[in-house]
Amino acid sequence: MRSDLRKNRWGRHFSDEEIALARDGGRLLTMELETSHICNLRCIYCYNSAGRRLSNELSLEEIYDVIEQGIGLGARRVILIGGGEPMMHPHIMEIIAYLHERGVGIDLFTNGTLITKDAARDLHRLGVEPVVKCNSLMPQVQDYLVDFPGAFDMIQRGVRNLMDAGYPDGDHDLGIETIVCAQNYGEIPDLWRWARERGIVPYVEMITFQGRAKDRRELNVSVEDLRGLFERLAQIDRGEYGYEWDPHPPVAALNCSRHEYSCTVNASGYVQPCTGVDVKIGNIRHNSLKNILAESVVVQTLRKVRENIKGSCRACDLLPKCYGCRGMAYHLTGDFLAPDPLCWRNPDHMRVDGKSCEAKA
Repeated sequence: MRSDLRKNRWGRHFSDEEIALARDGGRLLTMELETSHICNLRCIYCYNSAGRRLSNELSLEEIYDVIEQGIGLGARRVILIGGGEPMMHPHIMEIIAYLHERGVGIDLFTNGTLITKDAARDLHRLGVEPVVKCNSLMPQVQDYLVDFPGAFDMIQRGVRNLMDAGYPDGDHDLGIETIVCAQNYGEIPDLWRWARERGIVPYVEMITFQGRAKDRRELNVSVEDLRGLFERLAQIDRGEYGYEWDPHPPVAALNCSRHEYSCTVNASGYVQPCTGVDVKIGNIRHNSLKNILAESVVVQTLRKVRENIKGSCRACDLLPKCYGCRGMAYHLTGDFLAPDPLCWRNPDHMRVDGKSCEAKA
């Protein structure tokens, strides 16, 4: 069995020793960078309520500057998350080329609708590892979740263009990002197999209750059903693909350790611990990234989250590699150190249904 699944969105290519050195030395290994708030879709679960460009977004020169600051702190990968759709940024290929020239690994989280054949070839040439937001293999479900008729065909065309350009291969990963919701719950095992059989990395993750998702309770899946799904995916991986992993939130098969070595810079220059813990701890227009991270009590607390975490998480046998979703804890309890309210290992997990999200009696 293959048990090392650390090559993933939050800990890819890094050993435990490298993560410890970055954590204890106030360094970075990765940095998430939002390029713009603009988006051509209106995903009903969007954490950022993306759509129109903001009036105070970072200029191209400011983007280059924060990239240099991240590299100066040790960042070896930059994760382009847009904030909206990164491929809509007018200078996105220049930004990618800049990162490539600086020798930095590049992850691109995209909805895939703007990945033309030429764009796919350019991304492959520049060493980009894309992750396409693909929530369903059923057109009506995919279009409903992104609130855009015809999006399914556009996304699938983007995926095909990437595969035609050479993805995935030994040097270029290709992933799909899938949120778990009531509308796609039943097909996720098939979507998982679809990805695995094509060498595509499946990122199946739970929704955080922020942005548009706060008002769309019809998306919710119960904690018990989430547990059943993650356990089913683990069974599929173990029996059919030779991967061994322990089911736990928030992402199937993967461990989130981003708070030990990463940060997010949003499209307006504000620095946050991650997209889920959207606490603004400073702005790169007013202070250096190094000082913002060093002076933030929130960041320093999360850097040692395994020591500072509260409640049932402290006694969990998975604590050495998992600390639940800090964004989920923050948005449902107001405390980013609380036990993950949607973790089935948490005896006080919350009840989630189409009408409410409240503490379990």
